[in-house]
Amino acid sequence: MTESEIRELLVSLAASLFARGFSVGSAGNISVRLADGFLITPTNSSFGRLDPARLAKLDGEFRHIGGDRPSKEVFMHRAFYTVRADAGAVVHLHSTMATAVACLPDVDGKNPIPPLTPYFVMRVGRTMPVLRYYRPGDAAMEPAIAAAAREARAVLLANHGPVVSGQTLTDAVYAAEELEEAAKLYLLLRGQQARLLTPAQVDDLLATFG
Repeated sequence: MTESEIRELLVSLAASLFARGFSVGSAGNISVRLADGFLITPTNSSFGRLDPARLAKLDGEFRHIGGDRPSKEVFMHRAFYTVRADAGAVVHLHSTMATAVACLPDVDGKNPIPPLTPYFVMRVGRTMPVLRYYRPGDAAMEPAIAAAAREARAVLLANHGPVVSGQTLTDAVYAAEELEEAAKLYLLLRGQQARLLTPAQVDDLLATFG
């Protein structure tokens, strides 16, 4: 895809997320890797009202070189790109159900959402740790995200929301959507004796689709 096409796709996917309530106000940010750098949504921008021409452009060292001022959470995206060669895009949302799980004090810190469906495993992977609370915009979370991203394609930020990577922009958005649905299922089934996928079934999914 050309850069122009990627810009249009990012705006279209962001608008879809906004229209369905995955992002409200100016919450969240999306980035995508280019051949010569990165695109990221501007600071204080709404997913529902993005302009393709005004997306912030960063060079390969994450320096701002074009468009509007980038999100203050660039470091969150840089953490994934730096340690994951397969990360072609990163999506950070404040989606309701995933953020609700990130607010629960008693969830498993390594795998807060169990493997309830194959689609969650296929899109998000084997692990998705919860990181401790950091103030929004606090760059101190970058090394924590980077450390977790070595083993995980997505993380939950405590009391904040999910950060999800994917091989492509579409993959990352689909994974963020699947995470939100998995969080909803988990909350609906919380306290019930839910049937989980077995470790062997998870291994099979990752070997086939991973």
